[in-house]
Amino acid sequence: MRRPLLYVLPALAGLVLLALGIWLGGHPDRLPDPVRDALVRDQKAQLFDEALDDVAGKYYRKVDESRLTDDAIAGMVAKLNDRYSHYFTPKDYSQYVHSSNAQFVGVGITVTEDDKGLKVAHVYDGSPAQRAGVKPGDLIVEAAGQDLAGLSSKQSSARIRGPEGTKVKLALVRDGRRITRDVERAVVSVPVVASRMRRTADGTKVAQVALSTFSRGAHGELRQEIDKRLKQGAKGILLDLRHNGGGLLDEARLVSSIFVPDGKIVTIRGRNQPTKTLDAVGGAISTKIPVAVLVDGDTASAAEIVSGAIQDHHRGEVVGTRTFGKGVFQEVMRLSNGGALDLTVGEYFLPSGRNLGGGGVKRGRGIQPDVKAPDNPKTKPDETVDAGVKVLAGQLGQ
Repeated sequence: MRRPLLYVLPALAGLVLLALGIWLGGHPDRLPDPVRDALVRDQKAQLFDEALDDVAGKYYRKVDESRLTDDAIAGMVAKLNDRYSHYFTPKDYSQYVHSSNAQFVGVGITVTEDDKGLKVAHVYDGSPAQRAGVKPGDLIVEAAGQDLAGLSSKQSSARIRGPEGTKVKLALVRDGRRITRDVERAVVSVPVVASRMRRTADGTKVAQVALSTFSRGAHGELRQEIDKRLKQGAKGILLDLRHNGGGLLDEARLVSSIFVPDGKIVTIRGRNQPTKTLDAVGGAISTKIPVAVLVDGDTASAAEIVSGAIQDHHRGEVVGTRTFGKGVFQEVMRLSNGGALDLTVGEYFLPSGRNLGGGGVKRGRGIQPDVKAPDNPKTKPDETVDAGVKVLAGQLGQ
């Protein structure tokens, strides 16, 4: 007579589980964290799929589902109001990856981001860009027929780069006028380090050493150049980081360590990133050698870490104008559709604890120079260098 319970109990258990599931679905806060997160993700994914199916299936005109998906993801990232976070469509990401290939080359310029495109910070001597008449201060608003407004520097630069010998049409804005230039892509040898001797008012030698980027091995080239100039009689160092848009974080640490003998260089922190502090590695030049750092509005990211570390440790004075203000870093994450997210995942903080800002749509605070000395491009003298030489002279007791 008890055999029917074998059928009743599973049925009752099923009803209880169903009721419990319905109740928990309306009260997800009562679920364990992993279960709740999975449930909420599934619900959001289901909602997105539902909306996509309705638009694709019921809209009165035929629509491209892939484009809808791309626009939805791009819209999601745009809502972050972060100038450095972007979505690469599969086509954009493929173009970006290929443009990073050694067989793809540029036109010989350094650029900074602008809401309307790319601002030309520097044009290298003898480069295709120089031959085509591109000038510092030009705003590149279009490349190869594609509008650059709202794109990241990675996306925009990928449109300029291409196979050696091919041409790219650039639309520029100069003094309010729109002009176009056809520029041939070519291999451009960009020196990572360049230097020259300067003299103070009483004839003392000081070395101006410019670092163009924080690429792999840059610290070694910089140290070699500094050592060479010191052996030639330089009594002080002008570290020129103008037009330097940054590069590798490890190189920023190693370059800082050339001047800062010990202590904290930078701390990186993010919501899902473990806090990590990078200290000086040792082996710095003598602290008796005075140092001044030259900066401008194009000095950014890794270059600001170095400038800030030297300033915070009172190792030298910063000369020039306020730096760009980029105290955040990004990570490129591949997506299953072949696209990718270029997403801000954390911030870095200088030894004093200050952050340079730059998250969101506004420019960051940047580094304020100890000595304000903007260079006037219309005059022959370099006013920033002249001010830096005077700073070194003062440190030398002149």
